[in-house]
Amino acid sequence: MLKNLYRQVLILLITLSSTASFAQNKEFLEFINKDHQWVDSIYESLTNKERIAQLFLVRSHTNLGQGYIDSVQRVIKKEKLGGLVVFQGGPNAHVNMFNNYQQSSDIPLLISFDGEWGLGMRMADSTLSFPFQLTLGAVQNNELIYQMGKQIASEFKRMGMHFNFAPVVDINNNPKNPVIGFRSFGDDKYKVTEKAGAYMQGMMDGGILTSIKHFPGHGDTDVDSHFDLPQLNFSRERLDTLELYPFKELIAKGAQSVMVGHMHVPVIDDTPNIPTSISEKAIQELLINELGFRGLVVTDAMDMDGVKKNFPSGQSELMAYKAGVDLIEVSADSEKAIKLIENSIQTGETSEELLAKKVKKVLATKLWLELHKQNQIETVGLYEDLNSEATKKLVDSLALQATTLLNSKKLIEEFNKDVSTAIVQVGGDSMQSFEKQMLKNTSNSKFYHISEELTKSELKKLLKETRRHPQIVLAIHDTGLRPRPSYIIESKEINNFVAKLAGKRTISVLFSNPYTLNNLPVKRSKSILMGYQNDPFMQKAVGKILINKIPTQGKLPVNINKKYKNGMGL
Repeated sequence: MLKNLYRQVLILLITLSSTASFAQNKEFLEFINKDHQWVDSIYESLTNKERIAQLFLVRSHTNLGQGYIDSVQRVIKKEKLGGLVVFQGGPNAHVNMFNNYQQSSDIPLLISFDGEWGLGMRMADSTLSFPFQLTLGAVQNNELIYQMGKQIASEFKRMGMHFNFAPVVDINNNPKNPVIGFRSFGDDKYKVTEKAGAYMQGMMDGGILTSIKHFPGHGDTDVDSHFDLPQLNFSRERLDTLELYPFKELIAKGAQSVMVGHMHVPVIDDTPNIPTSISEKAIQELLINELGFRGLVVTDAMDMDGVKKNFPSGQSELMAYKAGVDLIEVSADSEKAIKLIENSIQTGETSEELLAKKVKKVLATKLWLELHKQNQIETVGLYEDLNSEATKKLVDSLALQATTLLNSKKLIEEFNKDVSTAIVQVGGDSMQSFEKQMLKNTSNSKFYHISEELTKSELKKLLKETRRHPQIVLAIHDTGLRPRPSYIIESKEINNFVAKLAGKRTISVLFSNPYTLNNLPVKRSKSILMGYQNDPFMQKAVGKILINKIPTQGKLPVNINKKYKNGMGL
C-alpha cells in the first residue's frame, strides 16, 4: 500500500516538474519573439551593416598565439560581430580573452562552445570530460544525465560562456557513420529523445542556451560533412518516422535552438548539391512552418567543406540568411557575407522587416541571458571550480551506471581478488590505470602487456603462461573513436592470441567503441564487460565493479549484430 502510494507521489512530482520546465522553456521562446525596449534601442542605434553582423559568430582560440587573439578582437570591433564560437585553449586564457573582448565590444557578445561532453571537448588537458553520448546511451537513470546537463551549465557560466551546441539528437543507425557514432545516444529513436531531452533540460535549467543538432538528422550517413556533402536518399515517410522524430519531440518541449547540418536531402530539396543548412525548403518550410519551431536557427560551421565545396563563402551565408537562419556559425569570409546580405536589402532582394526580425531575436536572446549586466569573470579559483569534487563524483556515477555486462554474470560474481589472476593488457603503450588498479587491489596477480613487438614464439609462450592462472582478465584498450575495419588488432598474431585466450575462464574488458564487438575475437569469453571508451573514469568504474562485485546496470545503446542487440545487459 505504502509502496504504491510512494510510486504515485513520485510520478506526480515528476509530472509537475516536467510541466514547470515545459512552461519555463516556452517563456524563452515567447520572450525572444516579442518587443523589448533595450532591444529596440540597440537596434535603432546600429547601421544595417552592424545589424547584420549581430547574426555572425566568429571562431576564437587561445592556443594560436596572441597575434591571433588580437586579430579576432579587431574583427569583432570593426564589424560589431554578434558573438564567438570558442575552440581550443585553456580556461584562464579563454576567460581573459572573453573579458577583453566583452570590454571592447559595444554590444555584449554571445559566447558559444561545442561541449557535447562538457568543457573537456575543447580543453581536455585542464578540465574534466563527461562520458561521450554513446556511453551515456547505456545509462538507465536519465536523472543523472539531467544532473550532468546542470553541471555543464554551471561550468559554462563560471567561464562566462552562454550557449552549448549540444545535445546531438542524431540517431546512429549506421555503424559506419564517420562523424556521429560515439556522439549519438544510440540507434533507438525513443531512447535518444529521452536522453537528449534530459541533457537539454538540465542545461536549460542551469541557465544556458542549448541547441539540438544536426537537423534534419546526420545519423545514417557515410560521409563526414567536415570534408564533403553527405546525401540522404530516404523517403519523406522514413524521415518523418525516424530522423525527424527527436527534433519534433524536443521542439514540442521547448527546444531553444536547432543547428542545421550540411546534408543534401533530395526529398526535402532537390536543388543539385544544396545543403540543408542553406535550403529554404529545409529551414523555412520544414523546420519553421511545418514543425512550428520558433527558437534560434543556427548553421553548422560554414567553413566546412560540406557547404563550401559547392557554394562559395559569402554566397552560402546569404542563402542561409534567406533560408531562415538566425545565427551563422564560423563564416570563412564574414566581411564578404555581411556585404552581400547588405546588398540584398538595398536591392530589395530581402526586406528590412526580415532583418529586424532576425536581429531583434538575437538581441532579445542576449537580454534573456542578461548579458547587458554581465561583469568581468574572475580567474582566481577557476581551475578548482572547473575540476570540482562534485563533477568528479558525477562522472564516476555515470561511468558505473554505463558499464555493461554481456554473456554471463558467473565470472564477475565468482571473481576472487585473492586468487592467482592474469591481468592481460592489449593496446596502450604503457600500463593503463585499470591494470594498475587491478594489480593494487588483488594479492596474487601478474601483469602481461601484449604489444606488437612480441614475436610469434613469445606470444605462444605467454599464452601458455597466462592460461596457468585460475582467473584471467583480458583488457583491450582502443583509443580510436570512429569505426574502422580492423579497429584495434592489426597484428594477425595478436588477434590469434586474443581469440585463444578469450575462453570460458576469461573476463574480457573492452575499453572501446561498442561496435568493436563485431571485430574483436572475444565472443567466447564467459563474461564481457563493456567500458565503451578508453578513459580513466571508465577504467576506474570497471575496476570497482570487478573488485567490489558491484552489480552492473548498463544496457547496450546500439545493435551490434544478431547476438548483441540494443538493450542487452546483465
